[in-house]
Amino acid sequence: MTLFTILGVVLAYLMAAASGPLWDGWLTGVDERLGFDWPAILAVADELPRPILLIAGVAYHSLVLQMVACVLVLAGTGRLERLQRTMAAAILAGGVTVLVSGLLPATGNLFDPDRYRQLWTSVAWRDHGLVLGLRDGSIRQLDLSHMTGIVSFPSYHAALAAILLWGLYPLTQLRVPAAIWAGLTILATPLFGGHYAVDVLAGLLLAIVALSVARGLATAASDRDGMRRRGRRATEAVRMSRLGGRMHGVEVIR
Repeated sequence: MTLFTILGVVLAYLMAAASGPLWDGWLTGVDERLGFDWPAILAVADELPRPILLIAGVAYHSLVLQMVACVLVLAGTGRLERLQRTMAAAILAGGVTVLVSGLLPATGNLFDPDRYRQLWTSVAWRDHGLVLGLRDGSIRQLDLSHMTGIVSFPSYHAALAAILLWGLYPLTQLRVPAAIWAGLTILATPLFGGHYAVDVLAGLLLAIVALSVARGLATAASDRDGMRRRGRRATEAVRMSRLGGRMHGVEVIR
């Protein structure tokens, strides 16, 4: 997953450098048709209590930590098939996100943080100069020590948060906290990531598709010996009875 993240960011930079016209006007129009008035929404968000904004900001910026925690929890509890499918879906969703971003490039739902009292500087606002530099050719050198996601549509934050929630869902003690934290991450994505609402909705749809495709990949990967073929049955349970001084079956170490 770490290797994919590094390669995915590099590919996103290359796609941005070779992409065509920006689609921000179209994405803004879709949000308006969906009823999202961003100036009004931002004004309301700026009046929220500071602790709420702080928690939402921490949730958004904790996505990498969420991924690491999901891996450790699923591996530590022996849910390896669940872990395999979760990581496969995360990589699939990330790959699709990078490729689509090259076809539908956008700088993001930008707003000037200096116009507000409490809202943080969004990732899109902080990195829009990088996006424009990649596009016009003024930036041709990548700093591998400081790389960031520059994808707007669809939102990988929304997709990955949903996928990680699916991964942790079987753990009853973590189900509610994971759902709350994933919900906060998704809701905070437009504010702290500078995403359009349609970015988030597309990311959630992408998560569903990626999990469905990953199910088939996980099944194929765990069936290399053909044990799932129709008509093939598992070996009969070992019999350890001693009849006439002889042991039937095979000895197993439990």
